[in-house]
Amino acid sequence: MLSKGRAFFIPVVTQEKVNRKMAIDIEAIRKKFQQLTTGRQSNVQLWKPVASEYKVRGLPWPNGLTPEGSPFIERWFYYIGQERGFVAPFQFGKPDPIHELKNKLYASGKADDKILAKNLQPKMRAYMPLIVRGEEDKGVQVYSFSNNVYKRLLSFWLDEEVGDILDTNSGYDLKIVFSASAKQVDGRSFLDATIDPARKPSPLHADTEIVKKWIAGVPNLDDMFPLKSKQEVETILNNWLNGDSSTENSKEETNRGGNSELDKIAEDVKAETKPAKAKTTKKEEKPVAEAKQPAKGGKSALDEAFDDLTND
Repeated sequence: MLSKGRAFFIPVVTQEKVNRKMAIDIEAIRKKFQQLTTGRQSNVQLWKPVASEYKVRGLPWPNGLTPEGSPFIERWFYYIGQERGFVAPFQFGKPDPIHELKNKLYASGKADDKILAKNLQPKMRAYMPLIVRGEEDKGVQVYSFSNNVYKRLLSFWLDEEVGDILDTNSGYDLKIVFSASAKQVDGRSFLDATIDPARKPSPLHADTEIVKKWIAGVPNLDDMFPLKSKQEVETILNNWLNGDSSTENSKEETNRGGNSELDKIAEDVKAETKPAKAKTTKKEEKPVAEAKQPAKGGKSALDEAFDDLTND
């Protein structure tokens, strides 16, 4: 019930206010919603080849994304602690406690410090967007490859009979044969890749509109790899130095865990990287935990990317 004698103000909603209120980025909201609900989804479609023969056509990345004019994007990843692999912040000019500690250990000149520093060394992967012939309906996919494949692809630019394989008008299709490798990690087999260019150059596609569509469809690779904050990286590093044996990367943790030499070095350096706290009695060592299994419902694009980091 309204009180007597009291005036009430009813705001007038003008069309200008409505327009200003609705000036929002739906795509940005959709991306944020996806991040909050799934945490590891992106628009990057990783190419997951099997042991077989393929014909593919590489696409150029947009200008400014590749290092020093290189045709491919490089990313460096850390493998310590509970993370299967995460982007090293130093490559983007961001604070990176792991990178700082690694450099300090190498600079000490001590053999033991160098052993620990090697365990902090990031690993590089390179990336190329491509169209898989016969799978054009899938659109642009992204190929993640190791150093050996990287060197092979770069060698084509140095070959006078080949040159720029990514040129959309006069580039080259690539014949890639994947075969089962004798190398195994944690019981998993990987693929060896043999790559050769086609005998003759050719256009990416005869229809220029399809070419434009594919070029516009090259995804933003960084959508797949969220950058961790300095605090998050410090926490991962501190836990690892403290002997955190719970990890999804069993290979890296096997190299770290159970090594009394590394444990001794870690004790010497962890005081410099973790906040001061009251001393506690040393707990009995726990056995290395089994690697976590993927959640039901299949792997996300980011999970597949990290699985692929040890491929080739």
